[in-house]
Amino acid sequence: MKSFGGRSVVITGGSGGIGTALVCEFLARGARVFATGKHEEKLDRLKEIAGADARLSTAAFDLSDEASCRAFADRVAEEWKEVHVLVNNAGWYPTRDFEELSYEEWRRVLAVNLDGQFLMTRSLLPLMKESGTGRIVNTGSGSIFAGTPNQCHYVTAKAGVIGFTRALANVVGKYGITVNAVLPGLTITPPVEKLFPEDALAKQAQERAIKRNEMPNDLVSAVYFFASEEAAFVTGQSLLVDGGNRFH
Repeated sequence: MKSFGGRSVVITGGSGGIGTALVCEFLARGARVFATGKHEEKLDRLKEIAGADARLSTAAFDLSDEASCRAFADRVAEEWKEVHVLVNNAGWYPTRDFEELSYEEWRRVLAVNLDGQFLMTRSLLPLMKESGTGRIVNTGSGSIFAGTPNQCHYVTAKAGVIGFTRALANVVGKYGITVNAVLPGLTITPPVEKLFPEDALAKQAQERAIKRNEMPNDLVSAVYFFASEEAAFVTGQSLLVDGGNRFH
């Protein structure tokens, strides 16, 4: 695939396990990257991983807060003038039995996983229109096919991401912007390792056609493809990347 030299990429959730892999890939391919996250110390660690010479900027804020997203977009506009790629990667996936799930928890999970994608996209869209060849890549989840019972709030939010992706593709296509979604399976990141016992992760691996754990780097090529010129005529699509756990 071609280099991303000279292109501007915003990645939300950039300091997480998947986000770090994505940030490093786009930097390696010559892009300048703005990574967002909620915790400054994690973003500082990302800078250490990327190296002092990396074309990496960071911003710590809550992407479910409308004013914060607008302020971030103003900063990007001042520093960059345009955005070529937005990767809506940030997510939060707590578990809770449905009958114990409060409305407050329900709303918070939807705010992070669905509202945040809307707010970031809406805030950055004027800058993406300037590029004339924008790419939006949303992160969904393979859990929408499994219907994970103790994650009703998360599964609902991620199903909403698919609807958002399809509808938005019809809205922004006239600007030369594509919108697609990558749907990971259960991916081994530090939060997942804390949340799931080893035997559950091993069982998940054995249920796949490719019998191993899914790692953050397994998702990088799918995201990069949707962000690239090679995918200029692909929009409104969802790609399940789970090693053959589900067939879609």
